[in-house]
Amino acid sequence: MAGHETPDPADRKPFADPTAEPAPDSRPRRACDPAFLHGVVVGFDGSTSSERALAYAIGMTRRSGCGLIIVHVANRLPTTVWAGCEPPVFVDVPDHRTEVLGLELACAEHLAEVPWILVERGGDICHELEEVGREYEANAIVVGSTHGLFGRLFGSVAGRLARRARRPVVVIP
Repeated sequence: MAGHETPDPADRKPFADPTAEPAPDSRPRRACDPAFLHGVVVGFDGSTSSERALAYAIGMTRRSGCGLIIVHVANRLPTTVWAGCEPPVFVDVPDHRTEVLGLELACAEHLAEVPWILVERGGDICHELEEVGREYEANAIVVGSTHGLFGRLFGSVAGRLARRARRPVVVIP
């Protein structure tokens, strides 16, 4: 027949075996809720500056129509402080503050209009905020500014995060 070509057996694609196990996906699986992908990450610890950052992040979330990822970073202390050990091993200190913050946020009226989740992490605040931003492919990270002597001596969280983050960082005074 003109215009019709019969493919050779080598050109044919094999049919998938329905009894075979599916091939593993080459993409890494996400540990996060996909409903919050490309959302706004906000660092929250209950302080006045973090409350202002949360209010700003709620507005960003409402305007962009995405989800809000609220991150509370729990305390981690080196065991050298506790036991005098040589290697710098870190111990997670139980932090019940996250539970209290979660209950306060659940009762907050200003969060009723946006989808939000609370994520608890342990470790360095800057690293954990950036890590959550990477996991959720966040559009921005919002943090409150650090006031006081501690922030001036050791560098503020906002300043360190702005220097190392791979996504926009919004610092609320």
